[in-house]
Amino acid sequence: MDERGVESALRTFKRLMLRDGILQELKRKQSHEKPGERKRRKVREAARRRRRLLARALRRKT
Repeated sequence: MDERGVESALRTFKRLMLRDGILQELKRKQSHEKPGERKRRKVREAARRRRRLLARALRRKT
């Protein structure tokens, strides 16, 4: 197989892993997370999802 094909596939794989949040989830599960920390993280993640959905909706209107 061509060297560039492998590198390109690896780059694509890493990008997908980052987008899906798999690496962040693995790091988070390596240590204990207090209940309060978990709640704050969930609130932050929900706010981020809301902002992203709003930005997408605004882009579609224009």
